[in-house]
Amino acid sequence: VQLQASGGGLVQTGDSLRLSCVVSGAASTAFSWGWFRRAPGKEREFVASITWRDATYYADSVKDRFTISKDKAKTVYLQMNNLKQGDTAVYFCAANHRGSLYYTTLDQDAWGQGTQVTVSS
Repeated sequence: VQLQASGGGLVQTGDSLRLSCVVSGAASTAFSWGWFRRAPGKEREFVASITWRDATYYADSVKDRFTISKDKAKTVYLQMNNLKQGDTAVYFCAANHRGSLYYTTLDQDAWGQGTQVTVSS
């Protein structure tokens, strides 16, 4: 398994949660790593990504609330603050091996399994 996501759970509106994605194998040499989510009844969407040079990108809906980071052990984190019910989704981490055009697209080269985040009122 190249991308192993964890950290999801059930929280209340306004709470924080941190997701982790352990990256291994071929995925560790990607150009970027990202978080994506699929809410019930909706299509998968981009959330945030971080490049091998630590540049970061965010969807407008999570900017100023979520922070993506990575450590030298190649774990990619998504710190989620001030969670809203609209953030309820299955969150996936992914890796892009093809370069800058794919930093924020759904067309990634490797996907991890999802982790469920549920935000209640």
